[in-house]
Amino acid sequence: MQKYIDYIVEQAKNLLSIDSPTGYTKMAATYIIAELMTMDVEVKMTGKGGVLAVLNPEGTDPMMMTSHCDTLGCMVHQIKDNGRLKMTPVGSTRCENVETENCRIVTKSGRIYEGTCQLVNASAHVNNEYGVKRSWDNVEIVIDQPVKSKDDVKKLGIANGDFICFDPRTTITASGYIKSRFLDDKLSAAILLGFAKYVTEENVALKRKIYLHFTVFEEVGHGASASWPQDVTEVWSVDMGCVGEGLECTEHEVSICAKDSGGPYSYDVVSHMVEVAQKHNIGYAIDIYPSYGSDVGATLTAGFDGKFGLIGPGVYASHGYERSHVDGVKNTFDLIRYYLED
Repeated sequence: MQKYIDYIVEQAKNLLSIDSPTGYTKMAATYIIAELMTMDVEVKMTGKGGVLAVLNPEGTDPMMMTSHCDTLGCMVHQIKDNGRLKMTPVGSTRCENVETENCRIVTKSGRIYEGTCQLVNASAHVNNEYGVKRSWDNVEIVIDQPVKSKDDVKKLGIANGDFICFDPRTTITASGYIKSRFLDDKLSAAILLGFAKYVTEENVALKRKIYLHFTVFEEVGHGASASWPQDVTEVWSVDMGCVGEGLECTEHEVSICAKDSGGPYSYDVVSHMVEVAQKHNIGYAIDIYPSYGSDVGATLTAGFDGKFGLIGPGVYASHGYERSHVDGVKNTFDLIRYYLED
């Protein structure tokens, strides 16, 4: 199975290299569709711009697994008189987490300019109030172009509402740690691609019909509220597992969520996940996520009537510069495949 873990890590790197803040996801979705087509998987783009694929279309008791390929980011809120850009966050982006990060400004005509997110008056040798609390009013984008005024910026074609995409800074350490922005949720999107490759290459005889739904509006709360097939009886969100104080999961396990801010997950599903993990010696942890919402929550709000669960590889420093490990990837992959093969 190592070749599928290697494939997942490679696909995560590829997806992470594609800018896709919520609202600007077409390239990531197109990439996923192209990859699934190489496996001869039935796949289409949804009306919202996500991706819906199906494995074993003749199977019974249909189940859907969702991951999202949209990420955090920003938009141009205002072009300042001095040629700097004020931002508005897309999703739950925090200004403290993007300060000093390189970025790309994507105009509506498709032109792309480089820049850096900086504190206003960012020179510590000049600014005696450098330690001020950060907010969206005192961090800004410095464009890597010789601009000194609002008119200079407008001449570049930059306007309010243009997307600001931050560098992921992806790296894989020799010890197996995966570090990057936006592991939430491109790491799990890659896991679903790996599962599709495993099923198709190994001719796995699944009993159930399996939908893979790669959503593109999860970070703003309505990712899987539409486009879920009406025959689905069970839905999972395969997202990031939380790692932090008060939680048992580390980057090395698959996290099974018992409850998040939307309430408890299905008792039957969580119990079966634990049974499968114990039977196959899968490293797992069960946790409660105090500040978390998932695609499953959006599906339930939209009226889904069935069983539901949430898993994912443990990810530390969520919504910042995140870290996971190939062990967490493998344990998540194994939980999915054994749950469906047993």
